Amino acid sequence: MNLKNYFFYLLISFMMINCDTKQDILTIDVYETSANGNKLTKLENFLIDEKADSLATITLFPAKKRQKITGFGGSFTESSAYLLNKLSRKNREQIIEAYFGESGAKYSLTRTHMNSCDFSLGQYSYAPVADDKELKYFTIDEDKEDLIPMILNAMKVSKDGFKILASPWTAPPWMKDNNAWTAGKLLPEYYDTWALFFSKYVTAYKDEGIDIWGFTVENEPFGNDGNWESMHYTPDEMTNFVQHYLGPRLATDYPEVKILGYDQNREHLKEWIDSQFKNEETSKYFEGTAIHWYASTFHYFPEELQYAHQKAPNKYLIQSEACIDAQVPRWNDDAWYWKKEATDWGWTWAPEKDKYMHPKYAPVHRYARDIIGCLNNWVDGWIDWNMVLNTQGGPNWFKNWCVAPVIVDTEKDEVYFTPLYYTLSHFSKFIRPEATVFEVENTDKAIMVTAAENPDGSIAVVVFNETNQSKNIQLILASQKVSIKMNGQSIQTIVIPNQEN
Repeated sequence: MNLKNYFFYLLISFMMINCDTKQDILTIDVYETSANGNKLTKLENFLIDEKADSLATITLFPAKKRQKITGFGGSFTESSAYLLNKLSRKNREQIIEAYFGESGAKYSLTRTHMNSCDFSLGQYSYAPVADDKELKYFTIDEDKEDLIPMILNAMKVSKDGFKILASPWTAPPWMKDNNAWTAGKLLPEYYDTWALFFSKYVTAYKDEGIDIWGFTVENEPFGNDGNWESMHYTPDEMTNFVQHYLGPRLATDYPEVKILGYDQNREHLKEWIDSQFKNEETSKYFEGTAIHWYASTFHYFPEELQYAHQKAPNKYLIQSEACIDAQVPRWNDDAWYWKKEATDWGWTWAPEKDKYMHPKYAPVHRYARDIIGCLNNWVDGWIDWNMVLNTQGGPNWFKNWCVAPVIVDTEKDEVYFTPLYYTLSHFSKFIRPEATVFEVENTDKAIMVTAAENPDGSIAVVVFNETNQSKNIQLILASQKVSIKMNGQSIQTIVIPNQEN
């Protein structure tokens, strides 16, 4: 071999080695929220040596597809909308942009209440006139001052748009057997009228420029001990109402509008799933099932979620409400949201055998743990409760105080984005509607992981490290890999661009 050919051979070999090395390194962006102060921060120095000690391995399998994502988001309530209207225009716009804008969380799935709820300023119904069976006096005027403007402003800011799921807390008292806002059941003579009520609501909101994507039949059909607006159904009573009244009415008037059953805590999910999807006739109008997390904001009930999916694999399974309840928010105190000081409502009443279901547990951890647990067990949508509350955790006519991701002081015109806001954004901003959740292998049981491939081909991997220790993680996708460092008490979203671009 002459000298010229020798140097040419060396050059080609060097180029091949360099190309292989480049090809083997996975290109990623990393965003982190952590107890040490990161808030959805895009990290610059996250790479570590792949020979680092205690390396946890996360292997991605995009070909092993699971459910498609419907969306992530929060709820439009009269309380939140009222508070926004008490703020300066600058702060109102800041909050709406933060939730719905391209620079913010990009919420894609939302919920609102039909008639009043506990997070209203008072009790009201769109059918105020008793025995108005044809609903001639139906009106949504109560929503036009605060609630509807908030939704319309969000629509203006949202580039991709968002779905709205509406839920009634109760029918008007005059339709019920106890003639009261709380508890009681819908009288059979008003089944047709109550079904018509849903259709009238869709029409009225369309007239305001707002499309309703779907309904849950009843918020918390087991009730809430008669504390605030509620109406009771058994599983079979709800199935009967949907099968013979609500389903046919919406199929005639608005066939595109979805109906989700149940809409309460997961520990009773099986009995409702069995009723809704008993056979072809009962399941005809149910597009899916809605669930809440309040049975335990620590345990996410994987067996019940798996059962629901297996019973109805082609139906929606949406977490429709969650919040840090029974708590007054901490103002400008990020550290509190990372500490195991918060409780849920079961803390005060749970029997000894169930105490483990209601531990003191950090608010951020509750959210991250539940969302990842849900996504890994076939849930396709996750909706937070109020988007905005005040420093008391209201307004709430029943004084049922809760925490929201954004807290405001209307007297001082100040806004506090809690760590919960950034936690939710790790999912809503980077896992988009129609993304496909896929299987992941994780060698470190101290961390939780979920992953999804977006319609544009990018992949979002969300990792939650609950421990106080930093973690060294090796991420593997096919023949490519990268090793990164993760802070203790942190959430990371790792974004992998479309590999074909």
